[in-house]
Amino acid sequence: MKRKGKWIVAGVISAALIGGGTGLAVATASGDDDSTEKPITGVALEKASAAALAHMGGGKVTDTEVGDEDGYYEVEVTLSGKQSDVHLDKDFKVISTEADSENEKNDKD
Repeated sequence: MKRKGKWIVAGVISAALIGGGTGLAVATASGDDDSTEKPITGVALEKASAAALAHMGGGKVTDTEVGDEDGYYEVEVTLSGKQSDVHLDKDFKVISTEADSENEKNDKD
């Protein structure tokens, strides 16, 4: 019975991590060919994503970058089909938000 209980707990934890981490995994994938962009990882990814999503009032993290020219972190958030770049400082405080100009091209495709 102990072994079965451990497997159940492990399954529940795995499902929670996979479900919660799916959006974060997408955040590390870059659709651009610019290999100099470094995605945010680990705890920093969680904090930056949470700050950006809270600032935008929801949405989905679709890309991230460390060392962006507009801030220490950049988190791309897609909300209602529109993408915005949220720029954060080292303490995960929002510096600025910029609508992604490529939205209009990509939305028509």
